[in-house]
Amino acid sequence: MRALLQLSKRLSRALVFSSSPYSSLTSSRTFSTLTLFSPDCHGVAITTNGNVYARPWFAIQHRGVKVNAIHLRPGNVIEKSGRIFEVVDAEHKQRGRGGAILTLELRDVDSGNKQTLRFGAEEAVERVFVEERSFTCLYTEHESVYLIDLEKFEQLEVPLILFGQAAAYLKEEMKVKMQLFDGRPLSGSIPKQVTCVIKETQDHAATPRYKKAVLDNGLIIQVPTYIETGEAVVVNTEDGSFVTRANK
Repeated sequence: MRALLQLSKRLSRALVFSSSPYSSLTSSRTFSTLTLFSPDCHGVAITTNGNVYARPWFAIQHRGVKVNAIHLRPGNVIEKSGRIFEVVDAEHKQRGRGGAILTLELRDVDSGNKQTLRFGAEEAVERVFVEERSFTCLYTEHESVYLIDLEKFEQLEVPLILFGQAAAYLKEEMKVKMQLFDGRPLSGSIPKQVTCVIKETQDHAATPRYKKAVLDNGLIIQVPTYIETGEAVVVNTEDGSFVTRANK
């Protein structure tokens, strides 16, 4: 497995990716054929021999499900006025007798632009369901992370920003999940718990039980006073909290 990942890393570094931050490439297991998937919304695949194949988005997507706006959550994808949006944030407010209002911060999937819209709590909204796939992290470089699907042997380059604050925990061989719409990455997620190495600890504890520590990814967390520099610890990636010592 490690040899395969190293070979994939060398291949991906040698290839020139599309200028789009949402580029992906697929090869056969013998690396004899490369297929570039268009980053636009038309779902066209162009192979190295020039043939073009239709790849209808509805083969993996499902749309047309109406839901009340009150049920929308960050990460959901909706269609409005012919545009596809990802819900970035949702805020629910009660307006007395006027009923509840839901304020959504939306990101246009095609342009990346954000806008804020308001919906009535019971207002019908068309929700689009996305595909979730598992990938293995190859490496990070500049503002991108390079991933590989070891089953389909498909490589994917996506912006680190799609992982949010969790991007700091990305490392080689980490298993991650990507949410995709029409083959384009919308967001990424990492395991809830990861192992990190303590690079530095505070000399004087801030409290009798905890002190500050710097992880190998540069993040600062609170650890018990008995944890020393060089130790491996398990960290909760959702809130950056110490969980336990890692098994040796």
